[in-house]
Amino acid sequence: MAEWDGVSEFVAVAETASFTAAAKRLRLSVAQISRQVSALEARLKVKLLYRTTRKVSLTEAGAVYFRHCSHALEGLGDAERAVSDLQATPQGKIKLTAPITFGEERIMPLINDFMVLHPQLEIECLLSNQLVDILADGYDLAIRLGHLQDSSMIARKLSVRRRYVCAAPDYIGRFGLPHTVSELDQHDCLVGGAGYWRFSENGKARSIKVSGRIQCNSAYALVDAALKGLGLIQVPDYYVQEHIAQGRLLTALDSYCEPEEGIWVLYPFNRQLSPKIKSLVAYLAEGMGGT
Repeated sequence: MAEWDGVSEFVAVAETASFTAAAKRLRLSVAQISRQVSALEARLKVKLLYRTTRKVSLTEAGAVYFRHCSHALEGLGDAERAVSDLQATPQGKIKLTAPITFGEERIMPLINDFMVLHPQLEIECLLSNQLVDILADGYDLAIRLGHLQDSSMIARKLSVRRRYVCAAPDYIGRFGLPHTVSELDQHDCLVGGAGYWRFSENGKARSIKVSGRIQCNSAYALVDAALKGLGLIQVPDYYVQEHIAQGRLLTALDSYCEPEEGIWVLYPFNRQLSPKIKSLVAYLAEGMGGT
């Protein structure tokens, strides 16, 4: 199709930052690559590449076009492999994003296990607590926690999480445990970045402002402080499950805990038939107990 002329050549140049390297990759001459890219720029009426004798770099328009084209070309490759049944095992590149701590604790170990099973795969993972634009930034998958807002994606529940209020036996021995949320102002609460804790009371969500001697935006640091008897914490279960199981931390205000929140994997509709995406989603769901 004429509208695709020059796209593969442009993507190869953008990825290698070199007309020569792109020509070697595509087994074409440098002159052919240059003509195709120039024709593409003429058709789009925009400059995609800065060319000097020393380097090739993307213009602003070129960076936007490259992001979309590289993802589209990969999708075409996936479609061809799926139809021709050439992809007996997952292969190619998967780009995903996940929250930092949950990604470190739960997602990346599963991803690494999956990579061991499938040596033809490549993974690019961004761990960030910022909500990236999955489509605009070219992601295949995104792990999201809690309430979902984006209805344009396919969502599959991988697991659930809940928040615990807990403290070390040493702290409890000295100060006791709160039995209602109104008693929290009598305790040292180890405060995260938000400065408030979330509860459910009589079926209604409540946010309680808390305070104490320590405020830190690292849940790991707050858990360490709690283990040393410095106060109460409220954190998601994956920070403290092992400590609770071993009796190093004891829970409080369990009847005020919010309902469990979903842990989801999101992916665009056009990725649902990709064998590598289907395989990874199924692997994550099995590894985290999803359905």
